[in-house]
Amino acid sequence: MRTTRRTAFALLTATAALTVSLTACGSSDTSAKEVTVVGTGEVRGAPDILTAVIGVDVGAPDVSGAVSQSNEKARAMIDAMVAAGVATDDIRTSDLSIQPQYDAGGVNLTGYRAINSVRIIVRDLGKASGVLDAGIAAGGNAARLNTVAFDIDDDSKLLADARTRAFEDAKTRAEQYADLSGTSLSNVVTITEAHNTTGNQNMDTNSMMRSPSAYDMVLAPGTQQVSFEVTITWALS
Repeated sequence: MRTTRRTAFALLTATAALTVSLTACGSSDTSAKEVTVVGTGEVRGAPDILTAVIGVDVGAPDVSGAVSQSNEKARAMIDAMVAAGVATDDIRTSDLSIQPQYDAGGVNLTGYRAINSVRIIVRDLGKASGVLDAGIAAGGNAARLNTVAFDIDDDSKLLADARTRAFEDAKTRAEQYADLSGTSLSNVVTITEAHNTTGNQNMDTNSMMRSPSAYDMVLAPGTQQVSFEVTITWALS
């Protein structure tokens, strides 16, 4: 009986030792080696379209007068810009409002103010200045040019180039760390990106363009920078 007990105890002890050994091996094998780096990629491109919000601001003693005058001037403005090179499909209403106006005390009604603005897209930048000039001239003293912005109509190629540069930058950094640590890059584990577009693309011209004397505007599209930042984790082997 004692021999049997001793044999069973020995078997249990051996089994426990084997279990601990296997667990340790498993823990060592599953420990992953990784390197995480940040890469950046930047490219520049020239804008090829201009967008602007332009319209009229009219005051009159009564609502019908304000609406009638704003419609007349807005139509004249739109017709002039179309004649100067804007496609009708690239003109859409952005602001249409009628507001009562009061005296300084805010008690007595003095009239009504009607605003009619459109957002336009000029796809031929060579015509941009002429289009804005024509619209403002047609609107007269009621003309308002609120914002002007340059943009790239199709920036997919720039985005692809910036993304490629960011990935290559990250890979170069990761390979250097792998060499320094005596390892080599394996498969990509994760990729996280951030995209940004910057440039001298917006101009606030609200105060400058309240007088039709500011004709023959000089427009400078400049360039836009498209950049990507990627955070990539590689497995190391």
